[in-house]
Amino acid sequence: MDGNGRWATQRGRPRLFGHHAGARRVREIVEACPSVGVKYLTIFAFSTENWKRTQAEVAGLMSLFKRYITRETRELNTYGVRVRFIGDRTRLDATLARLMTELENATAGNTNMHLTIAINYGGRDEVARATKRLAQDVANGMLKPEDVDEETLPKYLDTYVLPDPDLVIRTSGEARISNFLLWQSAYSEYEFIDTLWPDFTRSEFEEVCTAYGGRERRYGGVKA
Repeated sequence: MDGNGRWATQRGRPRLFGHHAGARRVREIVEACPSVGVKYLTIFAFSTENWKRTQAEVAGLMSLFKRYITRETRELNTYGVRVRFIGDRTRLDATLARLMTELENATAGNTNMHLTIAINYGGRDEVARATKRLAQDVANGMLKPEDVDEETLPKYLDTYVLPDPDLVIRTSGEARISNFLLWQSAYSEYEFIDTLWPDFTRSEFEEVCTAYGGRERRYGGVKA
């Protein structure tokens, strides 16, 4: 969800103004998912690299996350959305971590849609944390080294209960993946669009999903 800061700057407003606009856009996209057949949606809210931003912006984002969780719980339950969070929670403040857990518990019974929010998430960090847990199981005799393969490691990832993404969309004209779902997106389709996230409308989201539906996915093979 890239481009919030630039969107605000273009309007002569502080960057946090853009982040608030981006949060409102999240609701619209979540509501649009069922109409285009999207059962699983993962949004990249805050990366492990975003701590490099100014203290004021980081503090504002953390406050926004708390407000979003508090305000949206009822709506998410109304729409039958189950929420999960991925990322390293150890660096987050206790209040935010508690609210995240409470939202996960409050929506655990919902099945209409699965919304995953990545906060303090980085693909390399995720793989490193997963590898540490895997190595510990090997050291404890719970897993044999020869049994470690590409089917084993995903069981230790933050997304172990989720399917790999079919489509990854990046807004704002940047053509890079920025450490997002590195393992999981090995065979994902990518769509890089120029629209800044706060301007990414429901109709544009639907157009991107429709275009994806026409792609042929061969996973390294060839069509018979």
